[in-house]
Amino acid sequence: MYNIEFIVCRYGELSTKGKNRNEFTNKLVNNIKSQLRSFEALTYEKQYDRLFIHLNGEDGYSVADELKHVFGLSSFSLAIKVEKDIDVIAQAALENIVDEPGKTFKVISKRNDKTFEHISDTINRHVATKILQNTDLKVDVRNPDINVWVEIRQEAAYIMMNKIEGSKGYPVGIQGKVLMMLSGGIDSPLASYLLMKRGVHVEMIHFASPPYTSDESLKKVVELAKILTRYQNNIRIHVVPFTDIQLEIYKKVPESYAITMMRRFFLRIGNELSDRRKILAIGNGENLGQVASQTLHSMNAISDFDSIPILSPLLTYDKIEIIDLAKRIGTYETSILPYDDCCTIFTPKNPVTRPKSKRISYYEQFFNLEEMVNDVLEKVETIDVKYHDEVEEASFL
Repeated sequence: MYNIEFIVCRYGELSTKGKNRNEFTNKLVNNIKSQLRSFEALTYEKQYDRLFIHLNGEDGYSVADELKHVFGLSSFSLAIKVEKDIDVIAQAALENIVDEPGKTFKVISKRNDKTFEHISDTINRHVATKILQNTDLKVDVRNPDINVWVEIRQEAAYIMMNKIEGSKGYPVGIQGKVLMMLSGGIDSPLASYLLMKRGVHVEMIHFASPPYTSDESLKKVVELAKILTRYQNNIRIHVVPFTDIQLEIYKKVPESYAITMMRRFFLRIGNELSDRRKILAIGNGENLGQVASQTLHSMNAISDFDSIPILSPLLTYDKIEIIDLAKRIGTYETSILPYDDCCTIFTPKNPVTRPKSKRISYYEQFFNLEEMVNDVLEKVETIDVKYHDEVEEASFL
């Protein structure tokens, strides 16, 4: 059997980017190298429509497990490289298919090098005949157990067994930075993942209210960020000590308006931090109608001052979809750990669902908003979480 020598990566959606194509593909290649930096022997060959990762003795299946989490990849395949001879191609395909599980197969050829003497249909038939004569496998062109991909390129022929689905989307970082409001629940980590998938580099802001929220609550948030570093190699968390502001809100504002006021403070603090960090938008895990503060009237009242764009990728998802996706990306079990954040601890019994702008303006006159925002930002604790590193012990100030 031929040894797996390469992984062939396909760009997918990036191939439509026109003049920006090189910028997108270069970002993708850099992200791949960062994700795979623990595999020291790998070398990379970037071509117009493909990236060839030379394994150089590294385990291809372990590399493939990491590639599944890189946004911007449409698909990839473990491959062998042989000379452009139809008999050599057929023999190599036979030797590699015998260890693949399944009872049916299909050969799919692509002749990029049009000078190669055999057309794709001839290659398909020749390779399929070789396999049929020497195995018990049957051809199934509609729903095969095994796909045998043959690519004829200028320099050589490449043979691949099946395509492994990539995470698709755009390379993380190509669209700039977003400040994600990370609560520790189910929604905001998933929203972070979805923004990453569209090429956003996510920084996170978490509002903590010690001693009402515990060190375990913060550790939970850090663990969620650690899980998400599988998709974005490093994540910075800005932990805001929110206790004093929260207590002031409950002293000066009726309970029914407390959540509205609290979320307005979240947004004001997020806006100021974004300005300091040159971040282009704020992200959150809001889901339309899920709770009182997420009605359309509440969202409008919370953000009706001059704010940078707010991105809410979960806005139209139902809860079952959110839970299913959270389980798929690996954040769900951590999200449901029973450690309260500042929103859940101070949830009022009867929050207003249609807050009035005039009442909000009236209540806000009792606060020195600019001074309170600047004061709390001077006390922010920053935690950097990296995929390949151990998480340092996290605790409140």
